[in-house]
Amino acid sequence: MTAAASARQILTRLHEVMASRLHAQGKLDQVVEIIGECLSSEVCSIYLLREGMLELYATRGLNKSAVHVTRMAIGEGLTGTIADNVETLNLAEAKAHPDFSYRPETGEDKFHSFAGVPIVYRERAVGILCVQHVDPRRYEDIEIEALQTTAMVLSELITNAELVDEEEALSLSPQQSGPQTLSGLTLVRGLGAGFAAYHQPRVQITQVMADDTEAERSRVYRAFDKMREQIDGLTTQAEFGVGGEHEEVLETYKMFAYDEGWSRRINEAIDSGLTAEAAIERVQQHTRMRMREIDDPLLADRMHDLEDLANRLLRIVSGQIGTAAQQGLRKDTILIARNLGPAELLEYDRRRLKGVILEEGSLTAHVVIVARAMGVPVLGRANRARGVIREGDEILLDATASTATVRPSAQMADAFAQRFAKSKERQAAYASLRDVEPFTRCGTRITVMMNAGLRDDMSALAMTGADGVGLFRTEFQFLVSATLPQRERQLKLYRDVLDAAGDKPVIFRTVDIGGDKSVPYLSSGIADNDENPAMGWRALRLALTREGLMKAQARALLEAAAGRSLYVMFPMVSEVWEFDAAKKVFDEQLEFMRSKKKMVPEQIHFGAMLEVPALAEMLDLLVPRLSFLSIGTNDLTQFLFAADRGNPALAERYDWLSPPIFRFLRRVVQGTLGSNIDLGVCGEMGGRRLEALALLGIGVRRLSITPAAVGPIKELVRKVDLAEINDAMNQWLSEPGVNLREELSRWATEREIETD
Repeated sequence: MTAAASARQILTRLHEVMASRLHAQGKLDQVVEIIGECLSSEVCSIYLLREGMLELYATRGLNKSAVHVTRMAIGEGLTGTIADNVETLNLAEAKAHPDFSYRPETGEDKFHSFAGVPIVYRERAVGILCVQHVDPRRYEDIEIEALQTTAMVLSELITNAELVDEEEALSLSPQQSGPQTLSGLTLVRGLGAGFAAYHQPRVQITQVMADDTEAERSRVYRAFDKMREQIDGLTTQAEFGVGGEHEEVLETYKMFAYDEGWSRRINEAIDSGLTAEAAIERVQQHTRMRMREIDDPLLADRMHDLEDLANRLLRIVSGQIGTAAQQGLRKDTILIARNLGPAELLEYDRRRLKGVILEEGSLTAHVVIVARAMGVPVLGRANRARGVIREGDEILLDATASTATVRPSAQMADAFAQRFAKSKERQAAYASLRDVEPFTRCGTRITVMMNAGLRDDMSALAMTGADGVGLFRTEFQFLVSATLPQRERQLKLYRDVLDAAGDKPVIFRTVDIGGDKSVPYLSSGIADNDENPAMGWRALRLALTREGLMKAQARALLEAAAGRSLYVMFPMVSEVWEFDAAKKVFDEQLEFMRSKKKMVPEQIHFGAMLEVPALAEMLDLLVPRLSFLSIGTNDLTQFLFAADRGNPALAERYDWLSPPIFRFLRRVVQGTLGSNIDLGVCGEMGGRRLEALALLGIGVRRLSITPAAVGPIKELVRKVDLAEINDAMNQWLSEPGVNLREELSRWATEREIETD
């Protein structure tokens, strides 16, 4: 039996029950019997939220004496976990789950398998529908979908019958009145203050079961046409000029809008007897289930795009005004959303939108690329947002520090305002250094470059006065694209970047995808399921096995730099032969272009990133081959300490300012002395004032950092005497057990050098 037929069978019988004159308890007693029979399940139970507890209200298969006796708190046991997370559980062995809680009065000890779905009202779980079976087995997708469909019908039944208290259902989290601090993940840095507005008030589905299936199908088709028209309009907007990466994001988004598989699943849900609204919601629930199971962040981001479109479709088909953007922002606003699609963000008035807080979100999400282009700070992974923030609450957002203060006190607001004003003053002071060359007190010129990855980032080159781009991450174009970017698209991006840079150098890092930056259209082959993808089959390792990938990028870079200088850097080099192999690809493409009488670059400078510690042992062989060497401190640090930077338990454990790291870096610097090689550091470490001071002290003379850090680092450089800091660093690194951060902070304070 298909999912639609199974759900239709259940819905037909439920319709009869709901139309009967039975009282609410009698209807629920019949519902569990119907579901148990249709799914051949030995147990079917319904728990409802009463007085803050989940109460067993009806059951088939468990002891009847447990009805209205067994109660579970939110978060307690499997039912409490489902209610707390508002998510589905499907377990072959219930007792193996860490949240399993045995209740002897139910007589459930002989049952092994368990599946449960939340009964949802206004995004809160007001009950749980679950089934159990003696034999250990996971329930099939068809059965889970039938349960989810039934739960939608039950939501309508129990709220109409007032079996749950509406106010209680909507206040599972305490309604705090005082200040609260939210923590999250910095997605786009910056400060912002405003009043909370929820992006998407929930569309209320007033009718679940359809009277006329074909009429519902027609409503969905009309809604799809209108939604696609809206998306087509968004993709033609000239929001940030022509050719930005946001255009590629929207093209991928548009691909989902025209996806036939998605519309087919909604049609199947309508076939089961659901209204158009209920069918869209039903498919959306399935999408959320899949999102929770996806480990790949890029695929998960694409599922978020699909959910964004489903929300848009639901608003259209229901005729309900949905987003804060459509209602219009009337004052400075901090937008709150579970997740946000790129197209939806573009609908907001940038004059009023001061920041975004997402309950989910990731650094690779499409919305982050668009937000960065709009200059809107974004805080992600704020998973307590809905429990803490109310519509209209005042919010102070510090996305740089990964925090947001909700309902601040007057003192908090004053302190934030002062900090905001000071930040503006500092930015103005740093901006005044735009045309000032960063010489130290002792007269040494330090090269301060910026990192980039988007065409739109290049505007910061003139704004900051950076000496060039020390790291252009070419993989961004690959990460936002639905398919492998062809050579012509790569060529256009690289040429635009070089044109924007003018006579300043741009160091292009060849594509670093694979591992923890996987893309759906390119299997890494050997290690798709790396246990530690950051150390896996990625970057140069992958590129050297994908001959076409590297050839296309080499040709695109060589053609883009025709008649000018080209700087190429290879990532994740572990051994000298890898550098040689990568350079050979460029040499072959160069010879091909010459044979075709094509214009080629005037000069080509090849370099490597030192991220893998093993490469430090090969410097004597590698340095003669290089024009420059860049130390990638982000990956290098985690490799040195065997500490995954994505693991929150380890993220703060190992300090960049520690003797092991700086003794290693000093050895690398000393290994390049006497050569003509240009040695630098690129990464977040070089953009932090205290860390940059230490790097200058061990002999680093080129830094490539985030554009926002260029001004502060220039200002720092002008206060430093290199001989003085070099002597201090040598002394500290020779003393075992020294707290380098404390010593360096004290040293800087004594010399009136401001640190972060």
